[in-house]
Amino acid sequence: MAASRTTTVTVPITVECDEDGTWCAHAQLRPDVGAHGEGATEQEALDDLREALVGLIEEFGVPRELSVTVAA
Repeated sequence: MAASRTTTVTVPITVECDEDGTWCAHAQLRPDVGAHGEGATEQEALDDLREALVGLIEEFGVPRELSVTVAA
């Protein structure tokens, strides 16, 4: 039995509450590949977004990353 591999992917997100009280969360995985989640609470929107991102990563693969440190 093969061991499963776990990868952590950090994706910047935005979260906001619309005028109807629905929480919306957005993330851009790649330039033309983004994900959206929504829910009655901020946590529900984040959970929905997380599920959408997992599906996109399974379909398109893990995005390339580059970390940059800048002086503030």
